[in-house]
Amino acid sequence: MNQLSDRINSLSTSATLAMAAKARELREQGKNIIGLSLGEPDFNTPDFVKAAAKDAIDQNYNSYTPVDGYGELKDAIITKFKRDNALEFEKSQIVVSTGAKQSLYNIASVMLNEGDEVILPCPYWVSYSDIVKLNGGVPVEVKTSIDNDFKMTAEQLEAAITPKTKMIWYSSPCNPSGSVYSKAELRAIADVLQKYPNIFVVSDEIYEHINFVGGHCSMAQFDDMYNRTITVNGVSKAFAMTGWRIGYIGAPDWIARACNKIQGQITSGANCIAQRAVIAALEASPDKVKYMIDEFKERRQLILGLLSKIDGISCNEPEGAFYVFPDISSYFGKTLNGQTINNASEFAMYLLEHANVATVTGDAFGNPNCIRISYAASQEQIIEAVDRIKTALA
Repeated sequence: MNQLSDRINSLSTSATLAMAAKARELREQGKNIIGLSLGEPDFNTPDFVKAAAKDAIDQNYNSYTPVDGYGELKDAIITKFKRDNALEFEKSQIVVSTGAKQSLYNIASVMLNEGDEVILPCPYWVSYSDIVKLNGGVPVEVKTSIDNDFKMTAEQLEAAITPKTKMIWYSSPCNPSGSVYSKAELRAIADVLQKYPNIFVVSDEIYEHINFVGGHCSMAQFDDMYNRTITVNGVSKAFAMTGWRIGYIGAPDWIARACNKIQGQITSGANCIAQRAVIAALEASPDKVKYMIDEFKERRQLILGLLSKIDGISCNEPEGAFYVFPDISSYFGKTLNGQTINNASEFAMYLLEHANVATVTGDAFGNPNCIRISYAASQEQIIEAVDRIKTALA
């Protein structure tokens, strides 16, 4: 008898983590799997950040931390927001959490009531939809296409708004598409929202520094959106600190207080050593990690060039993050190696089984015609992986 809650029974498994687990399982069986499924930089955490963590251990940082983060870390976050985003925050508006994923969950749990609608431009990060559902919200998907670089227009937003709309969640640069919303595009969205003063925005900026066009814009930069925007960020991607698990928000004071309240009942404060390391990361100039961004840009050009030589795979040029999100729907209905491909999930599984390359189905991101390929891997691995894919699809 299944005595688990309806809540957990209705919850999807994270597709990215599921594919990574499947790839690990096949490696343990002796298969040479190239993993292009996880959004994890293949760089080491910068030495100056590791040094700060070692100093913290030597200085005996080992006690419970304040629920919403060390004061010194909040100061560093405030300085970073002002320096990089032209955003002014007080300490009471900052909450540090165990990764940006917890930040997002906190927001959903303090903002959503049963039946509240949350607009999600598709494709969206894999966990948005389930986090919304877990907290009683209703995800409302706004479909975009490769022709518009997978970006939601102001007109599409307005058409999706109903009396039940409570929030909009988006990421820029976007996971999984790599799309970057320009200041003009965000301003057009903000203009629509002026007609609907009770709708709040979650701006997920975790890939902010992995931006190949420059000029990152935060929705909260607009004076008329500042009090309605929750800016989410962290250090996992730009500083190659995925396992350190530190994320944070800058938000209206009353929302930050609510997130602090719920976090106090769920996890309390984030890891003490990781917080001290993040102070060093955020106080440093973004130029300190420019070598990673330059390498990601080279890899982007490499993988786009290689994929362009495979018939039936259609790519746009992403402006940020470290993913390509090719449309592979031309393969639907075709039979390869005796296997008929009916959808993106079957396509991704086919690549795992016949090319030994792990990718992620676009279904998980709200777009059933695409797959996500991470190029946070070495150039040698990218060349080998795409060669395998080409052979398996020939």
